[in-house]
Amino acid sequence: MLFDHRIASDRGAAFVALDPDGAEAILHTPHALADRPVVGDWVAVDGARIIAIAPRRGVLARARGSDRGSTAQPIAANLDVVFVVTAPGREFSPPRVERYLVAIATACARAVVVLNKCDLARDSAALVADLYAVTGLVPVVAISAEYGDGCEALDAYVTAGTTLALVGSSGVGKSTLANRLLGAERFATRATRASDGRGVHTSTRRELVALPAGAWLVDTPGMRAFAPWSDEDALDEVFADVADAARRCRFRDCAHAREPGCAVRDEIAADRYERWRALRAELAYLDRRDDPVALAHEKRRWKSITKAQRNHQR
Repeated sequence: MLFDHRIASDRGAAFVALDPDGAEAILHTPHALADRPVVGDWVAVDGARIIAIAPRRGVLARARGSDRGSTAQPIAANLDVVFVVTAPGREFSPPRVERYLVAIATACARAVVVLNKCDLARDSAALVADLYAVTGLVPVVAISAEYGDGCEALDAYVTAGTTLALVGSSGVGKSTLANRLLGAERFATRATRASDGRGVHTSTRRELVALPAGAWLVDTPGMRAFAPWSDEDALDEVFADVADAARRCRFRDCAHAREPGCAVRDEIAADRYERWRALRAELAYLDRRDDPVALAHEKRRWKSITKAQRNHQR
């Protein structure tokens, strides 16, 4: 089977795909197809129908909000590099960057954190330091996509045959960066909302475009809330300092809660520990969603905890 079309845009019931010559084709998916295509997928085509999806790699996914994470929602597929874009101001959030890094680690893609709009920062070096405090070995690059400052540092990641994605909240300049990488004004851009300094949505759908260097780029809509679809291994990779401290706990089965001799609580900064604990709890909840018996047990447990708390407050 020949997988020679690539999904470039999702338009609900139809998909825009690029054929081997780069021409756009409108395709439809039969109901018999097990999975719905996502941007970045390679597909086999019969006429105007998608008949098969090639095995995926590098799938960036989040937990669905509508059903509290019982299934994964793929954002894009076959990614090699993901630029996590942030910017000075209200959208600057190292904890949100952490969440993206966990999902990217699960996708086995390479992560790069991009501090965009550095020309607007009073102290961009301090913001870079704040980001490095949560990224570990993941590089942080400070740029101004609007003016081109520092953008040459991204050239090493934009190589022929590579598929990149831009993720981040609205207003951090993803579309401006996409235009900079493309060398053309392909994506619409809008200014940050003046009333409260928050970003506004510019991209409304995920879209794949070919870059001059022979790479592919996926631009995604802004996501202020992001629940990663991940596992414990990816969490340990992003929170390597926590995983390292855990090896020094007094008890091998330490839950890192109230046990004596817990190196995690003793050595890790309180705010990072709380973020790690919250993500760990979210991932555990996703696992329980796949097991109705475990979920029912969890509901009973929390009902008992809530009742005890209420009795204590009285």
